[in-house]
Amino acid sequence: MTAASPRHGAPDTGSAQTTLLLVVAALLGLPVLLGAPLLGHHAGTLTACDQQTIPQPGIAPAAQADIPAAYLALYQVAGQRYGIPWSLLAAIGKTESDHGRDHSRGIHSGANSAGAAGPMQIGIGGRAGNNWGGTLRHPASEHTGGVAVDGNGDGWADVHDPADAIPGAARFLLAHGAPANLARAVFAYNPDRAYVRHVMAQAARYAITNSPATTDPGTDPQACPGNVDAFTGAPGGVAGTVLAYARAQIGKPYVFGGTGPDGFDCSGLTMMAYRAAHITIPRLSDAQYWFGKRVPAGTEQPGDLVFFDYKPGHTGPGHVGIVDDPATGMMVVAPHTGARVRLQSYKTYPGGAAGFTRPAARAVR
Repeated sequence: MTAASPRHGAPDTGSAQTTLLLVVAALLGLPVLLGAPLLGHHAGTLTACDQQTIPQPGIAPAAQADIPAAYLALYQVAGQRYGIPWSLLAAIGKTESDHGRDHSRGIHSGANSAGAAGPMQIGIGGRAGNNWGGTLRHPASEHTGGVAVDGNGDGWADVHDPADAIPGAARFLLAHGAPANLARAVFAYNPDRAYVRHVMAQAARYAITNSPATTDPGTDPQACPGNVDAFTGAPGGVAGTVLAYARAQIGKPYVFGGTGPDGFDCSGLTMMAYRAAHITIPRLSDAQYWFGKRVPAGTEQPGDLVFFDYKPGHTGPGHVGIVDDPATGMMVVAPHTGARVRLQSYKTYPGGAAGFTRPAARAVR
C-alpha cells in the first residue's frame, strides 16, 4: 500500500463457486450475510438496514474462475460490512498478491522493502507508512489508530491473515474517499495512476454490472446509518479521521441539539467528528466559527469547517458543515429538521459560504 509497487498476479489457477461461499464462511467462522453478528473488536451487528445501504455487484464468471473460494467469501463479507464494492477489494487483492498465491517477501511473513505486508500489502512502516497501526500481529484489544482489525474473532489483528487484512484495506479506502470516489481512494492506497487504472479495470472484470456497485446514501432519505466504531481512529491524519467519522453518520436523522450516536444537529456533528480526532472544539456553530484558524475561500481542504447564515448583529454563523471534497464543493452536513446527514454542495448553498476554518490549526490569539 502507498509506497508498494503494483503487483500483477500469476496466471489464473483458482476457482470460486458461489455455492461454496456459505460452507467456506462457516468453516472460517465468518458471518453469513443474513443479519448475523460480525466478529472483531471494531465490528457491530449486521442488520437488514446494513445489508441494503450499498448494493453489491454480482460475481462475474472471471471472478469465479480466478478467486479462491475462501478469499471470495472474505471480499464479499468485507464489502457488505464496510460499503465498499467487493470487486474493488478483490482487484486490490489480485494486484497485490494474486489472492495470497504470490509468495514474494512480505505477503505471508515480514514486510517487503517498502514496508508493506500481507496479502493486501498494507503499510506497517518504512516508506509505506504504518497504516496498519501497531505491530504486524497484535492483540485485538490494542486500538492503535490504524486500520488493523480482528476480522475473524480470533483475538488477533494480523496483517498476514486475509480475514483481517481485507477488512483493514476496506477501512483504509473508507478513510480516503470511498465509496463516493473510488478512484481517489485507490490512488491513496498506492499513488500511482497506472495502479489505479489497473485496479479499476480488474474490478470491472470481476463484477456483473447490471446492478450498481455503489450508491450515495446521502441522497436517499431512508439510507441507513454507518458504524462509527469502524471508522474512528482511521489513518490519514486529523482530516482523515474527521471525515471518516462524519461519513459514517450519513443517513442518520437531524436532531436539534443532537450529538449522536442516533442523530445530530449541524454543530453536534462537527464537534463529535473532531472529538474522534482527539480535538475539542466548542459545541455551537457560532463559537466554532471563532475557534478555528481562518482559511480563505478557494484554499479550503478536506476536513475544514464551512459556515453559513452569518447575519449582522449575531455572534456568528448559524450553520456549519465539514468540507469533504473541495474540487466538487461537497460537504458532509446535518442540514435541518426533517432531513438526514448527507453529502451536499456548499458552493450552491443559499447565500453562499460565510467562511472556512481549520480547527486543527487554530490561530494564536
